[in-house]
Amino acid sequence: MQNEWILDVLADLKTFALANDLGRLAEQLNDTQLIAATEIASKSLETRTGMNGNDDRSGPVSSATGRHQRA
Repeated sequence: MQNEWILDVLADLKTFALANDLGRLAEQLNDTQLIAATEIASKSLETRTGMNGNDDRSGPVSSATGRHQRA
């Protein structure tokens, strides 16, 4: 897909953060990777759903995503 490159960029940034003792940044980037992957998958499903409402997905799909709260 055309947007998956961003996942590689985020992974590189997280690797850099970990290598430079930027633990909180690495943790945030991990959350960002999950959000990006979820949104990319969601867009992919929207693209595969036809204009007439036919859905060619196979199997159940949940649109719920986990949320993390920080103090």
